[in-house]
Amino acid sequence: MSRLPGGLRTFGPFPIVLSLLCTLIASQAWGAKRAEMAESYSATVVPFMKSYCLDCHSGDSAEAGLDLEKFRSWEEVTTTGRKKWASVLDMLVTGSMPPKDYDQPAGEELQDVLKWVQDALSMVDCDGPVNPGRETIRRLNRIEYENTIRDLVGIQYKATESFPADDVGYGFDNIGDVLSTSPLLFEKFYQAADEIASRAIITDKSQLIPKSELPLAKFKLKYGNPSGRQLTFPSNNTGSYELDVEPGMYTVAIYAHASQSGDEPAKLGVRLGDKEKRTFAVSNERPSDHPMEIKMRVPRGKLPLEVAFLNDHYDPGNPNPNRRDRNLFINRIELRGPDTNLDDRYPESHKKIIFVSPGQQGLDEKQAAQQVIARFASRAFRRPVTKGEMERLMILYEMAKEDGLNYEASIREVVVGVLCSPHFLFKVEETPEGSEGTQPLTDYQLATRLSYFLWSTMPDEELLQQAWKGTLRQNLDVQVERMLADPKAKQLTENFAGQWLEMRKLEIVQPDRNRFGSFNHKLAADMRTETEMFFQSIIDEDRSVLDLLGADYTFLNQRLAEHYGIGSVKGDHFRRVELGDGRRGGILTQASVLTVTSNPTRTSPVKRGKWILDNVLGTPPPEAPADVPSLESQKKLTGSLREQMKQHRENAACASCHARMDPIGFALENYDAIGRWRTKDAGFAIDATGEMPGGRKVDGAGGLKKLLLEDKKDDFVHNLISKTTTYALGRGVEYYDECAIQAVKVELENSGYRFSSMIKAIVHSDPFQKRGG
Repeated sequence: MSRLPGGLRTFGPFPIVLSLLCTLIASQAWGAKRAEMAESYSATVVPFMKSYCLDCHSGDSAEAGLDLEKFRSWEEVTTTGRKKWASVLDMLVTGSMPPKDYDQPAGEELQDVLKWVQDALSMVDCDGPVNPGRETIRRLNRIEYENTIRDLVGIQYKATESFPADDVGYGFDNIGDVLSTSPLLFEKFYQAADEIASRAIITDKSQLIPKSELPLAKFKLKYGNPSGRQLTFPSNNTGSYELDVEPGMYTVAIYAHASQSGDEPAKLGVRLGDKEKRTFAVSNERPSDHPMEIKMRVPRGKLPLEVAFLNDHYDPGNPNPNRRDRNLFINRIELRGPDTNLDDRYPESHKKIIFVSPGQQGLDEKQAAQQVIARFASRAFRRPVTKGEMERLMILYEMAKEDGLNYEASIREVVVGVLCSPHFLFKVEETPEGSEGTQPLTDYQLATRLSYFLWSTMPDEELLQQAWKGTLRQNLDVQVERMLADPKAKQLTENFAGQWLEMRKLEIVQPDRNRFGSFNHKLAADMRTETEMFFQSIIDEDRSVLDLLGADYTFLNQRLAEHYGIGSVKGDHFRRVELGDGRRGGILTQASVLTVTSNPTRTSPVKRGKWILDNVLGTPPPEAPADVPSLESQKKLTGSLREQMKQHRENAACASCHARMDPIGFALENYDAIGRWRTKDAGFAIDATGEMPGGRKVDGAGGLKKLLLEDKKDDFVHNLISKTTTYALGRGVEYYDECAIQAVKVELENSGYRFSSMIKAIVHSDPFQKRGG
């Protein structure tokens, strides 16, 4: 800080008074603009709506669910109604509304309304109080649960196979408002926690002893040869097998049953080495889970094993046919041992949780348990465990001890409790006691948002350390760069791009086998792999997000290359392929997108056009009226698909929306319903040209990409930011998020549209960094 003549203070080169003056002038200008917009709304827009809109768009039965009477003031247009009025603007600009058979506004009259709506939607007051919104407390979805268990416990648990499917909102399955939690799901959570803890923690050291099943077919019999899956002894006989062992204690466990005859049960003789010999009575007549065991401590070397049937008996005159012949059947022989070096045999999951045991580091059993439980609960809750929580968890531990469980088994009980806790199952963002209004997230909460955004899993040690030190915010860009370079960032591709681009539908699409016989699950998997690898390359190489539409490369293996008519790719492995013929490039010409936007028996220009308007541009058309017949149901339609669509559009209820969708969809008609290139359809030459409302011509996929990257670039970028923000926040974006979206857009443009700059800007935004009161 310094002083200017006259005593004015400055921060840098600007006097405070000048700064305040500029703020005052801006505030006055904004107030004048608001008054002007309000007056124009009443004088220009409301009369226009009454003349041309409200006959169809008012009341409970409003067309397309758009009730324009609800907008009582211009502020409602720019806040709660922003999304709907963006659609209104689009319909007016394209001439889709009012319908052609209704009264049409004069040119100047329409232009005045267009200018007002454009001005209204471009007005965002970013100088007022920040409203960052508030994410509904939400549970982990199946993918997040699966990944979190992997990173927390160290085992693979298939939550996607055990839990019911997650609900979807705004196109994603991580939206707090729709992630319901039923009593059945809580029961599933408990069952999962019990199974996970049992798999992760060894509670009995004998579980660590190696086990192997001996090959019965390789036993040498004194008489005859073994056959089948068991050793069968119809008469007295001996089978032998030589073991090659390390020093230690070994147990041979023999599972056997017998058919009985005479006054004694079948007898099994077992010899292990030269010293251990036992005889067992085999009284059970069916296979049993209870083995007969013989133990021996042996040195390194060869160890002979013999099993023998000792008391064959035959009584052909017995009135009970089941008691005439005594036979012995050995179903399985298991070798257990050696019992040495067991501490080295604990699985990583066990060591990850129980990192210290009683007697180590001078700790008694309770002290060791406290350290183990505190670290596990803190990692599971993604923040330091509180004193009260520790007290309750230690009570659970002590109760397990009172029930006679050992140290490891008691820890296991606590792990089950932690995995059933809401602080593990839900992303809890508690507000500090006594705090009101908008609050910044704690570093731990920020670390959690960041990790589930980019990795779909819990924060790693690096993030938690940064949160503990309070240095996460100042190192945020470095952490984002590190996380995007980590293999776990593939989750952003699979879960964000997989849902945004609807690639998951490839698991359920079923193109007609008679028409598309080359389509199978392997080709569907290849289609998805291409798009995932392509999207991942945008992340890994930090490319421009515009390359999503206009890139001149892709990733192919031989099967998919041949599907595309590209013959230079050999083998099953995918590799980067440069594209030069103009037919392919970007997501729009990839078979994954083209297949999920088609019907089972044919392409669908409507679906493809609607998909691009919604997923690429963020300007979805309204849903089709319920009473509009499908194309297939209109038997009178004839000619090529384009000609049939033209006849279909003669229905006035269809024409306005189809005018926007169809030119886009027809631009992709050179690609059939599974994405193959073609020049004819049903004998008719493909016409991939079209004219957008407003007169812009489109010719094929190349022309469509040019349209999107030139005329519609801002819409694409805005929509991509909105979709990514929705996924990052776990809630839909609202009108009060527009300032943040515009700020991200500026950062993206300034960086040459690099992918990482979008992610960093979202992570730095108020909606991501703060939480509403």
